[in-house]
Amino acid sequence: MTEHSAGNGRENTNIESLLKEGRVFKPSAAFSKGTEVGSPAAWEKLRAQASKSPVKFWEARAKELRWEKPWKKALDWKFPFAKWFVGGKLNASANCLDRHLEGPRANKAAIIWEGEPGEQRTLTYRQLHREVCVFANTLKKLGIRSGDRVAIYMPMVPEAAVAMLACARIGATHSVVFGGFSAEALRDRIQDAQAKAVITADGGWRKGAIVPLKAAVDDALAQCPGVETVVVLRRCGSVVSMKEGRDHWWQDALRGVGADCPPAALDAEHPLFILYTSGSTGKPKGVLHTTGGYLTHAAYSARLVFDLKENDVFWCTADIGWVTGHSYVVYGPLANGATVLMYEGAPMTPAPDRFWDLIERHRVTVFYTAPTAIRAFVRLGAEHVRKHDLSSLRLLGTVGEPINPEAWLWYRKEVGGDRCPIVDTWWQTETGGIMISPLPGATGTKPGSATKPLPGIDAAVVDKDGKPVPKGSGGLLVVRRPWPGMLRTVYGDPERYRAQYFSQIPGCYFTGDGARVDKDGYFWILGRVDDVINVAGHRLSTMEIESALVGHPRVAEAAVVGHPDELKGQGITAFVTLQTGVAAGPEMVDALKGAVAKAIGSIARPDVIRFADALPKTRSGKIMRRLLRDVAAGVKTSGDTTTLEDFAALAKLQPVQDE
Repeated sequence: MTEHSAGNGRENTNIESLLKEGRVFKPSAAFSKGTEVGSPAAWEKLRAQASKSPVKFWEARAKELRWEKPWKKALDWKFPFAKWFVGGKLNASANCLDRHLEGPRANKAAIIWEGEPGEQRTLTYRQLHREVCVFANTLKKLGIRSGDRVAIYMPMVPEAAVAMLACARIGATHSVVFGGFSAEALRDRIQDAQAKAVITADGGWRKGAIVPLKAAVDDALAQCPGVETVVVLRRCGSVVSMKEGRDHWWQDALRGVGADCPPAALDAEHPLFILYTSGSTGKPKGVLHTTGGYLTHAAYSARLVFDLKENDVFWCTADIGWVTGHSYVVYGPLANGATVLMYEGAPMTPAPDRFWDLIERHRVTVFYTAPTAIRAFVRLGAEHVRKHDLSSLRLLGTVGEPINPEAWLWYRKEVGGDRCPIVDTWWQTETGGIMISPLPGATGTKPGSATKPLPGIDAAVVDKDGKPVPKGSGGLLVVRRPWPGMLRTVYGDPERYRAQYFSQIPGCYFTGDGARVDKDGYFWILGRVDDVINVAGHRLSTMEIESALVGHPRVAEAAVVGHPDELKGQGITAFVTLQTGVAAGPEMVDALKGAVAKAIGSIARPDVIRFADALPKTRSGKIMRRLLRDVAAGVKTSGDTTTLEDFAALAKLQPVQDE
């Protein structure tokens, strides 16, 4: 997430939403029959229960977990700080593992893993429980105690989940740092969290090469004297340096350690994890989530949105370094006793059909990925999908940013065979879990809309005074009531928490996104308020212009930003990646400008179109529009760039500077 501001001045309150999408896809009667919420009437009943007594509704969801001690008060809300299930005690690791050992799930696959080179492992719930207990005891042996912060910097291997669950088991607060981040980014996060230990690996596989994780840790720790312990998994067989007394090989540290590790009974508000998000300033924000509320939301949303069944193989393609990996690779699915597929590497290594090959071989039933990945697959062509049997799939999902209708329709047709519903989910690192999403079986879907808030979530689209805007009008997306999965603070900086999220709109959590609600009550996310362009007094959604561009059959991806314009205030610059083999030129520029004018109106016609082989993205796949704004304005890029995946993509877009 980027830093955001609701804007200054009443003239900037509303966002004009001009792109309309009227197609509706209703779930089949056969699909709906087998779902937990199988009809619009059932959805409405659940929503009414939540609206009438929201705290009681969340208490009922929390009671689906295993508690060591009941809570005394469900919600203590002193705006803007919340405490949920006050006085209650539980353990996230026990809820993901121990409670499944009493029945047939004990020998059910918990994690099916495949490495990028092709190795495969399967861990049952019993086996995963044992590995977590042994590693938790190892952490205790190495001096890690409840309340300590532990940085996890690992590839996508089962041991990454083991490390998270082991920390949760003993009450250590984990801070997972994506394994592709630089040593500098890792250093900053370790320092801010005051981590006492780092769990890493010698390396990890990505795009056919070894990512040197331990070397990055060594560089980072040169400026982190507070780190006393480093545990290193042998993954790639790389030669690495080991500092005596501080560094321990994972496999060696486990020797002689017992598997009996009772889970600590932790307060519901005990910090479970800190996860850092980048901002426009140089300092990342440490989003703090606590145990009881977060786990309640993650478990509830995973079950409801993905309609999890005992025989499902659920694949969320996110890395655990992102919140999506926390909530829907580890905590949400495992709390529900689901089988999770984990894949270590890149989606197109060694071939463009790697994802479809994985789905076919592992018989994946529920597939959850990012619009960025989908658009990349669109560019590669459907032939890579069509050569695989994807008949095991029954449900598709998207996460990370709004998906344009054309990519949504391609996903439904080519991957889902025109039979799998799509759950287009909206949420944030800060929300802990999914907030707005269709419920499969109950919600008719519209391409590009996240549909409606989950029961228990009071989301609205308002003006800067907090008043709802008319249906169809663009405004500011807020949440009006506290919910269990909400962040509790910015670690070490409660004032930043208050100013960032609760100061712009009276009495509300401000998401930083623009949105509109249509006549059917469906939410359409218009993107970051920061990304709105003010053209001659019209506040236009960049997402809608991008959607119109990507709707052209020769466009694979597009990003739209504003640039300074003396006459209009801001002009529109579009960065466009064309389909493979399509030539750029004046005719294509004219065609794309015309496509936008036809879809939205002449007010949204781009002033400048720049063609690019690739767009600068974060390592989670989001286009870094903040950097593109600098490029469009002809200024030097600024702010936090630690999450940038490929600096070459940005460098190619920079104008040549005169000597």
